[in-house]
Amino acid sequence: MVVTDSPLAPHKYLRRISKDFSTVRRYSNTPAVGSVRASTSAFIAAEAAAHLPTCGTPSPRSLPSTPRGIRRRQRMRKRSSVSSTLSKVLILNVRDLLKAHAGSEPLKEHQPRSWIETNFQKRECIKFIPCPKDDTRCCCGQAQITHQTIPGIESGSPGDLWLPTKHTRPQPTDAYGTIEFQGGAHPTKAQYVRLSFDTRPELLVQLFTKEWNLELPKLLITVQGGKANFDLQAKLKKEIRKGLLKAAKTTGAWIFTGGTNTGVTKQVGDALLLEGQQRTGRVVSIGIAPWGIVERNHELLGHNREVPCHSISSPRSKLAVLNNRHAYFLLVDNGTQAKYGAELILRRKLEKFISNLKLHPSKNHWLKTNVTHSSTPVVCLVIEGGTNTIRAVLEYVTDSPPVPVVVCDGSGRAADLLAFVHKYASDGEEQPVLESMRDYLIGTIQKTFEVGLDQSEKLYQELLQCTRNKNLITVFRIQEKPEGEAQELDQTILTALFKSQHLSPPEQLSLALTWNRVDIARSEIFVYGQEWPNGALDEAMMQALEHDRIDFVKLLLENGVSMKKFLTIPRLEELYNTKHGPANTLGYILRDVRPHIPKGYIYTLHDIGLVINKLMGGAYRSYYTRRKFRPIYAKVMNSYANACRKSSTYQYQRYAGANSLSLVTGLLPFTSEMALFEFPFNELLIWAVLTKRQQMALLMWTHGEEALAKSLVSCKLYKAMAHEAAEDDLDTEIYEELRSYAKEFESKGNKLLDFSYRQDAEKAQRLLTCELHSWSNQSCLSLAVAANHRALLAHPCSQVILADLWMGGLRTRKNTNFKVILGLAMPLYIRQLDFKSKEELQQMPQTEEEHLENQNLDNDDSDRSQPDAESALLKAKRSISLRYRMGAGANNREKALLADTYSVRDTKVHENGKVSLTDSDPAQFREFFNLSEYNEVKQHQPLRLKKKFYEFYTAPITKFWADSIAYMFFLIMFSFTVLVKMDKMPRWQEWYSIAYITTLGFEKVREIISSEPVAITHKFSVWAWNMWNPCDGAAIILFVIGLAFRFRENTMDIGRVIYCVDSIYWYLRILNILGVNKYLGPLVTMMGKMVKNMIYFVVLLAVVLMSFGVSRQAILYPNKQPTWSLIKEVTFQPYFMLYGEVFAGDIDPPCGEDPSQPGCVTGHWVTPITMSMYLLIANILLINLLIAVFNNIFNEVNSVSHQVWMFQRFTVVMEYQQKPVLPPPFIALCHFYSLLKYCVRKAKGEPGMSKFSFVP
Repeated sequence: MVVTDSPLAPHKYLRRISKDFSTVRRYSNTPAVGSVRASTSAFIAAEAAAHLPTCGTPSPRSLPSTPRGIRRRQRMRKRSSVSSTLSKVLILNVRDLLKAHAGSEPLKEHQPRSWIETNFQKRECIKFIPCPKDDTRCCCGQAQITHQTIPGIESGSPGDLWLPTKHTRPQPTDAYGTIEFQGGAHPTKAQYVRLSFDTRPELLVQLFTKEWNLELPKLLITVQGGKANFDLQAKLKKEIRKGLLKAAKTTGAWIFTGGTNTGVTKQVGDALLLEGQQRTGRVVSIGIAPWGIVERNHELLGHNREVPCHSISSPRSKLAVLNNRHAYFLLVDNGTQAKYGAELILRRKLEKFISNLKLHPSKNHWLKTNVTHSSTPVVCLVIEGGTNTIRAVLEYVTDSPPVPVVVCDGSGRAADLLAFVHKYASDGEEQPVLESMRDYLIGTIQKTFEVGLDQSEKLYQELLQCTRNKNLITVFRIQEKPEGEAQELDQTILTALFKSQHLSPPEQLSLALTWNRVDIARSEIFVYGQEWPNGALDEAMMQALEHDRIDFVKLLLENGVSMKKFLTIPRLEELYNTKHGPANTLGYILRDVRPHIPKGYIYTLHDIGLVINKLMGGAYRSYYTRRKFRPIYAKVMNSYANACRKSSTYQYQRYAGANSLSLVTGLLPFTSEMALFEFPFNELLIWAVLTKRQQMALLMWTHGEEALAKSLVSCKLYKAMAHEAAEDDLDTEIYEELRSYAKEFESKGNKLLDFSYRQDAEKAQRLLTCELHSWSNQSCLSLAVAANHRALLAHPCSQVILADLWMGGLRTRKNTNFKVILGLAMPLYIRQLDFKSKEELQQMPQTEEEHLENQNLDNDDSDRSQPDAESALLKAKRSISLRYRMGAGANNREKALLADTYSVRDTKVHENGKVSLTDSDPAQFREFFNLSEYNEVKQHQPLRLKKKFYEFYTAPITKFWADSIAYMFFLIMFSFTVLVKMDKMPRWQEWYSIAYITTLGFEKVREIISSEPVAITHKFSVWAWNMWNPCDGAAIILFVIGLAFRFRENTMDIGRVIYCVDSIYWYLRILNILGVNKYLGPLVTMMGKMVKNMIYFVVLLAVVLMSFGVSRQAILYPNKQPTWSLIKEVTFQPYFMLYGEVFAGDIDPPCGEDPSQPGCVTGHWVTPITMSMYLLIANILLINLLIAVFNNIFNEVNSVSHQVWMFQRFTVVMEYQQKPVLPPPFIALCHFYSLLKYCVRKAKGEPGMSKFSFVP
């Protein structure tokens, strides 16, 4: 057996040996030397053979046999009996030691001590010094019987002074772990450790942060008061409990108390009991108590133990139990028993060390303007108390730096005396009022503390010294005021810190921000006449945004913080990289656009732009990803990096991993090159949404401009983030949370539009159709479509715009469709139709091409029929009717994200359906106002014939009916082609079908190319968003394949079959046309959803079908050869059984011994049983399940059928707004005309055609 080394084994072994020596010596008369000699021989024998019961004494046989030898032998036997007893004890010790090592795990040959054992020690008194009052007790409090004695250390005399540093020895602590307080509904746990009174405070802070996982405090409240139990007034007790708890929870404070369940600590524990009932998080309450005063402290001995404990003390015991409402205990040991005072020195050293800790390490430590209160504030709360409390207050107020004290008046004894003296104390050194009341105060002290005259005079002088620092003492009194006006204890505590420490306003604001106490900031900091240094409020705003302090952001905005000056590119980038705030899914989404991100990667605004593009989808492009932004970003960040490098104490660590993107508020000048945002609340709204700060996002939504667009963008981002969360298999709660945020913004956008529409319908319509440069040139209508905001699109304001766009220049109320069809059939009938006036047309949104065409038509008319002055008047009138403030010009956008200037613009609708504004000449305003002879303008001017024809054929409703009629004619021709015999050379009906589908294919290519995105893949994804577009593309490709087979003689029949299959889709495509109808449109939507859900059902059905089909085929036809027809035979009959065709004869075919019948196969009787089960599951269960799903879809869509139709209506209106005038196959003329015009304009360099537009 091998004995393993252990650092604790020798100590345990020697302690056990010394105990055994004392035991044997007590019951033996042999001298100690003989015992030592016997023990030595026994120990040698034990090492030689641990399991042999040898005594280690000389053998009796070796002694002489004479009488003298007999007497010697008798004496030797007597000695050997004692020594053998001692030897056996020692051998048993060694044996137990070996067994303990043998039973340990082989892998744990060396068990190192824990960090707590290594760094913390206990104290044991090693010298007995008789107490002057009781000779049988040591000055440490232990009785002489139980006192430890160390060889070589003599006992002291009664007059000697006992000192813990001299008469105690340190040893590794033997008591730490977890206390489980019993007696409540649920046991409460607390961490504890026994430690020496001279433990270094930095080790204690490391214990709190590393071992107990506590965050450093933002405020330290140390409670001083009496050790004996006392009663408080009911109202004062309520105020103290509520105020102390609120002060601790709102500021993230630690509370230091005495730890025992007596006196003021018991009152604090009652407040913490109230906190436990609220179940909103546990306050960090640390009890610092003497180890020797804790009752039954021997139960706490052990390493990392869980000790059950009751907070019930014995009535006759002078010791105290620990308070069960504290979370942590420091049990301070100085070697004494049943004596207070061991914890005082360590507690004060720990408080002073924490007060020197950095409150929040400054990220911008190189910037002088960012220096705030760097140390953790400490405040002392005095409740009741004795003479030691007065001395403690004096020590606090005279310390360097001093500690402010809050005294609870009315709590009794020391607190009442301090409050009384504070009330009548003057500000100077002299205290005439208190000197005149000297005798009264001394008498009161004598009665209160029951002390003599000398001690009363000392206490009186200590009270006078406290009054010399009157500004450091704040008295809390219960005031008879209404609920909202009286100052509470938590406000008194925090206000006392501000008054006593002489902090500057930025330092006070930083403290209030750290505590998240906006009420203190509002009442104590932002007072009238307060002056703030440059950049101080900006730094506070940055801290408030990072830590999600909503109320502070509101307060700072109210007190003059300009977001336009505050928000810069570096600041915005730092906000996206902050580690504070709630958890969000931004990192998950960023991995999709930036795969293989290294750990500690710092997000750039370009990365955020990619995330926004992914979430918004469609043609949306964030400004962060545009080419214009890249040089601005590079210039600003380079300037920022250079400014950082010039600092003597800061090195720019752009990619170092830590949060190094701090702001250079004082170093960089405020210029337009800093790329300030004109709409900073828009950028902050997106930041708040992406980082899942809903309340901050709502705050940013209420500030700034473009509230409707912000609500729609937020709704879309939240819905996309919820979709991403569902795809990433994150918690269901995250998905539901994001969906609820989206619904909240959805509701706010709808309410905002409704309010605007009731206030001014015309402005509300412009609000929906104007182009928003800060939102990727989108309009609110297009954003609503992207966010799938059906309620907003179904709003009367949106429907009025869509109806206006759908009718174009026509003004008809009854039989509109019939009149349009009649106008297409008989063009002369167009003259009889009603059209809008010129002024009304100018109020309507227009496409870019229509705008240029209208200018040409108006110029021709004005040149022929109107003088120059009237022409200028009409131009100015048109400009006035269509202009409103929209955004910055293009030149200013190159210098800043959004400039400070606005320009007047005309309304246009781009080919992608978005409505925008074009620049107008401001000189037209001057020209208009200088025309004094035209004071009245004609409001209604009829259109000329040419303009009527143009408006009729470009109206979306006309394009729709022309396209529908052409499509129905194509279907007739194509049906005729596939129904009749196909000749070698195509008939004219087939040529027409070929031409129609070919030109339709070119139109699809035009739609892809003319879409807004730049990348071709992005263009294709936007085009494929409409389900009918990819289906059209697939049908056209299939037709082209069939056409290729058709023109080859040997494969003509294959081509004809492909034609026939392709005709199925072209007939189904009629559903797209029917979707415009108010009644058929929702039904088409229902069909689409049902088909999508039926795909999942088919999977279930296939499983059941194959299970029966394979079994049936294998039983009835066991001798089949492997052929591809097996697949058909397995699935054919089971599939048609779903529709009622049972195939009864084939399921159980006749068989038997009759020669006319085939022989029965083995198990033929199983087939009818499996068929019954299959029909039960498939026909009854699955089919009815599918019907129930379809019924649910019908009810769901039918309840919002009106919104569904209106949502589809927008898609149709925008589609036909972009389409060319002529339908296929005549659309080729429009393509050629548009291409020719584009080439001419490009050659002339005319503005207005920045990209290839095909719309004539």
